[in-house]
Amino acid sequence: MKQKKSFIIPFILPCAIALLAMYLYPVIRTVIMSFFGIESVTADVSEWSFNGVANYMKIFQSATFQRAMTNMFLIWIVGGVIVLAFALLFAVILTSGIRFKKFFRAAIYLPNIISAVALATMWVQYIYSQEYGLLNQILGVLGLEGKNWLGTDTKFWAMLGAFIFGAVGYYMLIFISGIERIPQDLFEAATIDGANKIQQFGRITLPLLRSIFKTNITFWSVNCISFYLWSKMFSPVQSEASTIVPVVYLYDTVFGTTGNVDRDAGAGAAIGVTLAIFVALVYFIMNKVLKDDDLEF
Repeated sequence: MKQKKSFIIPFILPCAIALLAMYLYPVIRTVIMSFFGIESVTADVSEWSFNGVANYMKIFQSATFQRAMTNMFLIWIVGGVIVLAFALLFAVILTSGIRFKKFFRAAIYLPNIISAVALATMWVQYIYSQEYGLLNQILGVLGLEGKNWLGTDTKFWAMLGAFIFGAVGYYMLIFISGIERIPQDLFEAATIDGANKIQQFGRITLPLLRSIFKTNITFWSVNCISFYLWSKMFSPVQSEASTIVPVVYLYDTVFGTTGNVDRDAGAGAAIGVTLAIFVALVYFIMNKVLKDDDLEF
């Protein structure tokens, strides 16, 4: 037995070292940095000055950070409800035995194959354009006046709509994998007992998808806190209040912005720790709320 263990160690050691060097060390360093005043991420430790919780107080008192967090929560709540609802709807339809389900599955998932930059550009240039965008063309056909969809008052919702369009297919596939794991015997027995499709969905499908909901909500939370590219595509020149999110605020804090060369890597680290705590809380709550989820098949 000892010989077997000693034989395994050389295979595990490179992965363990890589994990410590590339994941664990940066996490620990970031947490420590969040309590220090640091001008640059590359600054030597001797240049650090202890700030305690001053970095956290600084970011939470910042109006820009508050707006960024508000935008993130709106994306998480409003976008999450819409994305997961449509993803579940499509998953149920595509596993109900309809014809051409492979085609529809591929078509709905297609936006995930396209580069996010290309997808965002398509929406900005060809859907939301005030002059020749598809939405205003449709409004013109209906005899209605076109709208500036990328104006200050609507830009956030335009960005969220485009992001939702590209996200549904990914979560749909996860729901499909969960539905396909449910034994058909349960549905056949329910049909014999007189349960219709809606009753089967509410009493069989949904309860057995609790672990899938937990996974999707966790993935959605991670996607929301890393919402950098879409924000920058809709505000490419300078971060705007209507589209700013915490990770963009983090970047601006650490590396400075146009016309502002002040840098604060310590505050940036505090933002990163705050976002990590947000995801951890979501995962913890999901484990508490969605427990005893799967039957053992």
